[in-house]
Order: sequence, then structure tokens, then C-alpha cells
Amino acid sequence: MMRKQTVLALAGVATTATVMVAGCSSDDTSGGGTSASGSAARSSRASSSTTLNVFAAASLKNTFTTIAGDFEKAHPGVDVKLSFDGSSTLVNQIKQGAPADVFASADEKNMTKLGDQGDAPKIFATNTLVIVTAPGNPKGIRSFADLNKPGVTTVLCQVAQPCGNASAEVEKDTGIDVKPVSEEASVTAVLTKVTAGQADAGLVYVTDAKAAGAKVATVNDPAFAKVVNKYPIATVKASKSAPVASQFEQAVLGDQGQSVLKAAGFGAP
Repeated sequence: MMRKQTVLALAGVATTATVMVAGCSSDDTSGGGTSASGSAARSSRASSSTTLNVFAAASLKNTFTTIAGDFEKAHPGVDVKLSFDGSSTLVNQIKQGAPADVFASADEKNMTKLGDQGDAPKIFATNTLVIVTAPGNPKGIRSFADLNKPGVTTVLCQVAQPCGNASAEVEKDTGIDVKPVSEEASVTAVLTKVTAGQADAGLVYVTDAKAAGAKVATVNDPAFAKVVNKYPIATVKASKSAPVASQFEQAVLGDQGQSVLKAAGFGAP
């Protein structure tokens, strides 16, 4: 009899332990542990999230930052990652395999370099050059020709970049060969050199000068109106998010995007 009671007691302990283990397992699941339903929910959220990599010309930084913010609000789950640089630099990165979904160039020449890696580029804006100087224009620059005045230091974009190619076109049209103290990889770098006092003058886009506000004085020249840069945008064919990339393109080309670009000083397509 004693032995039988002992066996029953042990069985009771085992049953209690089993219930306790089951209870602990249930508590872990509901209290933040890994569960099938929790994993499925997180997996569903992860799959609904899309990162859209947009490579855009440096002169588009302010406008595309605004457009991207509006786009994210209108498309929950989409995270727009913006990369700004000279168009030539960006297209080289894409051709070398950089994970870009959308490419927006400051000229058609660099979009053409992308070749069949881009899908049906569309023009979404235009831009022209302007001279920027320190506030008050202390060197008295009045025209493109004045960039060669004695004692005037000028910075330009590299010819491979759209702003540099446009500068070269103006030089060709006017017969004036400007001797820059440096050639920069982006229009933003040119503007920075002038605002930092490292150069007396620089050639940038109208939109960059407008964004700089009181940090610079601007000087126009009739020759600039003849050289118009057209900005194309295209989905990169290797994109893994082509439908979303196409939607971003439409946001840039649509009324809201065009309104942002116009406010910044860009011309219509």
C-alpha cells in the first residue's frame, strides 16, 4: 500500500510540472516571445515595407527632399532613400551596380550614358545658369566676360557634369574662355566655394542661387538664356521596385511635384 501511494504521489508531481511548463510556454508566447502568429505579423509588416533608392542631381536636393516627403505620406510603407551628387558621378555608380531604382539627371547627356539600363526617360524640368558672387558683389562683376577680370577668382563645374557642360556651351557661344581656379564635381560644391569665400564667383543654376538667398549676389548674362538644361527622370530597369519607382516618377511629373519645382525656380518641361 505504501508503495502504491508513493507512485501516485510521483505521478501527481509529474502532472503538476507538465502543467507548469505548459503555462510558462503560454506566458512566453503572449508576453513577447517568438510565436507563429507574431512572426507572421512581423513578416507581413516587413514585406509591405519598400525602400526606394532615388539617385538625383545635386541641384535637385531641396525639391526632391520635399517631393519624397510628400510621396512617403501618400504611400505608407515606402521609405524613399535619396542620393544626391553630380549627374555624371551618379550614372557611373549605377552602371557599376549601385542599387538605384530611379535616376534623375540634370541633363539629357548623362541620361543617355545610362543607355538601356534606363526605362523611357521623361523631361520634368529645365534650368539655366547664373553667376553667383559674395553678397554685394564686391568685385563688380557685371557679365560673363567679367569672370576673366584681373583679380577675380572663379570656380566652375567639371565639364563631365551638366553644369560644367553648360558652362562650356556658354564659352563656345561667347568665345570667352574662362580660367577657373578649380573645377568641382557638382554645382553644390561650386556654390559652397563661393559662399565660403574661397572664390569670388561661380557658375551655378538659377535654382541654386535662389536657394542660397542672401548668402550670394547674382549676375545674369544674355548668353545664359541660350543654354537650357533639360532634366530627365527614368526608372532603372534593374530596379526590384519598378511599380513604386514608376509612381515616384509620376509624383515628380504631376501637379504637386511640378508646383514644388516651379517654386524653387525650375522651368517647365
